[in-house]
Amino acid sequence: MPSNVNTRYFPISYSSGWSQWWNNLTPAVTEHRVLSLIPYLRSHAPTHTQTSLPEGTSPIGDGHVEPVSTTDPYGNRTWRSELVPLSGENRYLNEFSISRSPASPEGSPEGLPDGSKHDLVMLHGYGAGLGFFYKNLEPLSRRKAWNLYALDLLGMGRSSRPPFKLHAKDKSSKVVEAEGWFVDALEEWRAKRKIEKFTLLGHSLGGYLAVAYALKYPGRLEKLLLVSPVGIPENPYAVAEALPDGAGAGRNGGKDVPKQPLPRWLTTLWDANVSPFSIVRLSGPLGPRLVSRWSRRRFAHLPEQEADALHDYAYSLFRQRGSGEYALAYILAPGAYAREPLLGRFKGLNVPVHFLYGDRDWMDVNAGREAARVVRENGGKADVTVVKDAGHHVYLDGFDEFNAIVGRELEGIEG
Repeated sequence: MPSNVNTRYFPISYSSGWSQWWNNLTPAVTEHRVLSLIPYLRSHAPTHTQTSLPEGTSPIGDGHVEPVSTTDPYGNRTWRSELVPLSGENRYLNEFSISRSPASPEGSPEGLPDGSKHDLVMLHGYGAGLGFFYKNLEPLSRRKAWNLYALDLLGMGRSSRPPFKLHAKDKSSKVVEAEGWFVDALEEWRAKRKIEKFTLLGHSLGGYLAVAYALKYPGRLEKLLLVSPVGIPENPYAVAEALPDGAGAGRNGGKDVPKQPLPRWLTTLWDANVSPFSIVRLSGPLGPRLVSRWSRRRFAHLPEQEADALHDYAYSLFRQRGSGEYALAYILAPGAYAREPLLGRFKGLNVPVHFLYGDRDWMDVNAGREAARVVRENGGKADVTVVKDAGHHVYLDGFDEFNAIVGRELEGIEG
């Protein structure tokens, strides 16, 4: 293959890919490198490698804390990286938090009135990690009334990766159990942190799971911020297959169901629960090159140092032992349609919702608008915002506008 064609399809060279595979940088190291890009954290970054775990050990309970420099114009913020242990064997969540030093052991942050503290929790999307929020963590933590927590979902990122096993037999019960695998861990984390109510922000799969959490644990949330969430609309192909001839016309707006856009081999692999990350793991020294085809395109708008750090971070996560990634085929059908679509489930939601999409998002913003209508028709509050010049990773593509929008939401919650 000519070198120019080879570079076009796989941006990094064979030698660079081999070197990255051979060096085998851990997620703790690559996460640290990404989070060190955060302003006011560069010279005072928590030592993330001190919270990494050798295989077969237990999670660290205390983590490592490093206060930021007193030159921080937004006050005395404390940054913490910690692996938070959960019940059971090999279960813990990776947490990165930014909090305010209290005025007194019993007081609220920096002399604020008692009861004025709020908590924002951020969940990443499928296969990603909390480091992808590096453009948002510092700006969103500037408000003095807020503590911020970015979490890796159980079985993803630097959280523990226990075997993913379901015991349910029927399809609906498998969906419930798969959702519970993630949201029960989140609820256990909340209880461990002694947080009564919080605002939950979720991107893509994290947005889907945020809704599942709100439905399973009502009363725990102040607001939902759903960033390009997956799984809202109904699957037109499933409707056509499940109902007799003509019975699905009303639910599909009277339109013909389009031809299934995915090839049969892909739907077969999906239903067989073959993870895309298994290809990266099995490809050995070719893995970094495969990942670079996605990462260099996805992060092309970023400075080279940041794009390189995100590529290394993504590859280090993708090559880890499979765990939570195997939940995807139980939650979503081929084509990223939910097996239990969220659209009808929003009727049971009792918390305000704000949907955020990019104007170049492959997720359908009209599904978000329809979901907002369902929420409002059932007495709730819902808004939809489209961020300019942003794709599916809204928080990264249009981070300035995204941070401003979320910042206004946090201000509104303060009252």
